Amino acid sequence: MDHVTGSTASLTLPVLAEYHISLMHGWIPGTVQALSVTVLLLAIGWRSRRWRLLWLPVAAAVGAGVAAWAHWYITAGGLADDPAPHLLWWWIAFSGAAATILVLGWRGTAWWRRGASLLAVPLCLLSTLLVLNLWVGYFPTVQTAWNQLTAGPLPDQTDLATVNAMAANGIRPQHGSLVPVTIPDDASHFKHRGELAYLPPAWFVSSPPPQLPTVMMIGGEFNTPADWARAGNAVRTIDELAAAHDGNAPVFVFVDSGGAFNNDTECVNGKRGNAADHLTKDVVPYMASSFGVSSDPSRWGIVGWSMGGTCAVDLTVMHPELFSSFVDIAGNMGPDAGTKTQTIARLFGGSTDAWDEFDPATVIRRHGRYDGVSGWFAVSSDNAPKRYHSLAVETDADAIGLGGQDKILYPDDQTAAAQRLCKLGRANGIDCAIVAQPGKHDWPFASNVFATALPWLAGELETPEVPLIALPSAPRAPMSAPAPRTESVGR
Repeated sequence: MDHVTGSTASLTLPVLAEYHISLMHGWIPGTVQALSVTVLLLAIGWRSRRWRLLWLPVAAAVGAGVAAWAHWYITAGGLADDPAPHLLWWWIAFSGAAATILVLGWRGTAWWRRGASLLAVPLCLLSTLLVLNLWVGYFPTVQTAWNQLTAGPLPDQTDLATVNAMAANGIRPQHGSLVPVTIPDDASHFKHRGELAYLPPAWFVSSPPPQLPTVMMIGGEFNTPADWARAGNAVRTIDELAAAHDGNAPVFVFVDSGGAFNNDTECVNGKRGNAADHLTKDVVPYMASSFGVSSDPSRWGIVGWSMGGTCAVDLTVMHPELFSSFVDIAGNMGPDAGTKTQTIARLFGGSTDAWDEFDPATVIRRHGRYDGVSGWFAVSSDNAPKRYHSLAVETDADAIGLGGQDKILYPDDQTAAAQRLCKLGRANGIDCAIVAQPGKHDWPFASNVFATALPWLAGELETPEVPLIALPSAPRAPMSAPAPRTESVGR
C-alpha cells in the first residue's frame, strides 16, 4: 500500500505538468496555503499552559525574526525593485515558527501531532515559495516549474552536430532549433554557464548559412540562460514569427549575464566579473564565426527583461558599433545593486569613474549624436500613466545619471527610467518609444511584451520577408529624402 501511495505522489507533479496548470492565478496557491494553515494549527494545538505561555511565544519570536532577517536581506541587498507582497513575510514567519514548533514540541506529543508538525514545515515553505512566485512570476505553470527543476528538454532543443548535418544536407525543419552552445571566454575570462542559440528554419536553407540578423536575449537578476525559453515562452513566440514569414526570423542567443543564479552583475565589468566583455567580446564574435550571422551592427539587437532591460539599453548605447536596436522590458535607469553608493561599492569597488562608464545616461551624454539606433521601452500600464507623451517630469539638468537628486512626479521607477532615458535618447538621435502593456513585474508580463515587440524588432533588424514597421506612438523625424532599406530606414 505504501508503495502505491509513494508511486501516486511521485506522479503528481508530472501529471499536473501535462495540463499546464497555472501557478500564478489558478487553484494551487490558494489550496496549498489553506492546507498549510490547517496543518500548522493542528501542529500548534492547545497543549499545556507551559506550552502556551513559553514555547509558543518563542516559536512566534523565531518566526518574526526570520521574516525580519529576510526583509533586511532583500532590501539591503537591492535584490528586487517592486515591493514584496505582505503575505510573503507572513509565510516566511510561519515557516520559521513551524520549524521551531517541530523541535520544541516533539517530546511528549501524540503521534498524529508529530506528523502534523513534520508536515507543517514543508507546507509552509511551499506556501512561501508559491507567494514568492506570485511576486516574481518565475514559474508561470506547473510544467515550467517541473521542467526547470528536473532539467527537462527545452522547446525545439537539439544539438550542434545535428543542426550542422541538417544544414549540410539541405534539410529544413518546420520549426527552429534551440542549440546548447559553449562559448569561449578568451576575451573576458568570465566564468559563465552553458548558453543557447536559436536557429530559425531559414538558417538551414544553405551551407554556409545566410547572414541573418541576431538578437541577444538577457534575463532578470536571478536567472539561467534557459529562462527566456522556459518562463518567457520565447521559442514558441519566435517560431510563430518564422511560420508567418516563410521560416524567416533572426537568430537568437540566450546568454548568461551572471555566471551563477544569484550573481547580479548588471552586465558590467566589475567585482562580480567581466560580464560586459563576455557579451560583447565573446558572444558576438562567436555567433558570427559559428553560425554565419551578419556582423553589421544594424542587424544586431538586444532584448532584456528587468535587470536585462537595463543591460539592453546600456550595451546598445555603449556599443553602437555592435548593436542598433533594443527592447528594454521594465529596466532601471542604470546598473542597480541597491542605492547608488551601494551599487558603486558592490559592482565597481567604489570607483565612480567605473560607474560613469556604465551609466546609460552618462554614456549617452558623452557620446552625443547617435545614428541608426532605436529602442522600445516597455512598462506596465497597471502602474504607469496612460499618456506618455504628455508626462510632466522635472529633472535637474545635471542630475540624470550623474548622481543628482531627480525630481519624480510619479512613483513607478521603471516608468520614470523609461521616460527619462527615451527623452535623453531622442535628444541625441535615438529613435524610441515608451509602450505600456497590462501586467506586473513578472515573467508573464515579459513574455507578452516580447511577443508584442518582436515583429517591430525583426523588421528593424532587416529580417528577410519581415516588413519594417514604425514604433508605436512614436512619430519619426522627417527625412530629406527616402533612404533605401539597406541603410536602416526609420531608425
